[in-house]
Amino acid sequence: MKKESITLILLLSNLLIAFLGIGLVIPVMPTLMNELHISGTGVGYMVAIFAMAQLLVSPFSGRWVDTVGRKKMIVIGLVIFSASEFLFGIGQTLPVLFISRILGGVSAAFIMPAVTAFIADITTMETRSKALGFMSAAISTGFIIGPGIGGFLAGFGTRVPFFFAGGLALFAAVFSLIMLREPARYQEAVAEDESKPGLKRIFARQYFIVFVIIFILSFGLASFESIFSLFVDHKFGFTPTDIAIIITGSGIVGALAQVLLFDKLSRMIGEKRLIFFCLVFSALLVFLATFVRGYFMVLLVTIIIFVGFDLIRPAATSYLSKIAGNEQGFVGGMNSMFTSIGNVFGPIIGGALFDVNVDYPFYFGAFVLFLGVVLNYLWIKRTPAFKANV
Repeated sequence: MKKESITLILLLSNLLIAFLGIGLVIPVMPTLMNELHISGTGVGYMVAIFAMAQLLVSPFSGRWVDTVGRKKMIVIGLVIFSASEFLFGIGQTLPVLFISRILGGVSAAFIMPAVTAFIADITTMETRSKALGFMSAAISTGFIIGPGIGGFLAGFGTRVPFFFAGGLALFAAVFSLIMLREPARYQEAVAEDESKPGLKRIFARQYFIVFVIIFILSFGLASFESIFSLFVDHKFGFTPTDIAIIITGSGIVGALAQVLLFDKLSRMIGEKRLIFFCLVFSALLVFLATFVRGYFMVLLVTIIIFVGFDLIRPAATSYLSKIAGNEQGFVGGMNSMFTSIGNVFGPIIGGALFDVNVDYPFYFGAFVLFLGVVLNYLWIKRTPAFKANV
């Protein structure tokens, strides 16, 4: 097996472990919400403060990925994530839980740009889409396995999944410290770092419109994803096990789509058009989710929605990676930052709307995704000749 393949497996394993830790806690959030008497608005703020921390740190972390190193940023991020999960496990008040979410946001700002840049360093233009598809599949698989394990561990105590997640992240940090080696292209990025422009590169023509689409996507999806477990709990009375099954089933199909379809679709129609079609289906189905009735219909609609989500994210990341050159860390950081901006306001508005009517967050999410459809169409129309995915 080639050295690059082994490194890719190690990176994907770390992502799997980290996002498994995140997925573990999803089924217990409604129970924890009831135990601590937290409103939908409170849950929205908890999700939003995670994204706010990620937002504030991402512009710096993207730069650090290109200067400090990919490996160091991954290890530090995993250690911080571990601390955040342990803190959430012992937290009994909202301020403590909020501090935990802030640390979690910082860890995400460290890990994701570093892993994305690492993968870009060890792949070619021809193999990058597939590798980034595997990266998204590893994340999705973490969410697939996580809720199932979380639902099981919750039987031993509501906080047990958080302690388990913290231990997994700490293991991943030690694993990365021992096994990973900085890629050769990182040295090139360091050598050229002094000549790179600052944050004004956000507004560069080849980057900005993609960043805006990422923001719109995250803004709309966050109001759906952050409220989903509360939505089915309040509207249908689903148990943590029911929620775990729905999310797990959706994640399995989404991960399979990323592994089996993403590379083929991106080669066939390009990342821009793939994003467009997935946005159309996602906007429509998020709206229709408020009308479905019955467990299996909810499961079916959720599966299709998650497939759309799971194809959009690697498509945007792949496109940015291909045009970034030696600015991989910067682009990864900006990707994280614009995702965070959407994740800050989406859950806040979604949580507030949930307290008014359980369907309103989905209406809101569908509307924002439709705005993304319009912008993406204009983006494609401006550059109808799709060449080399640029």
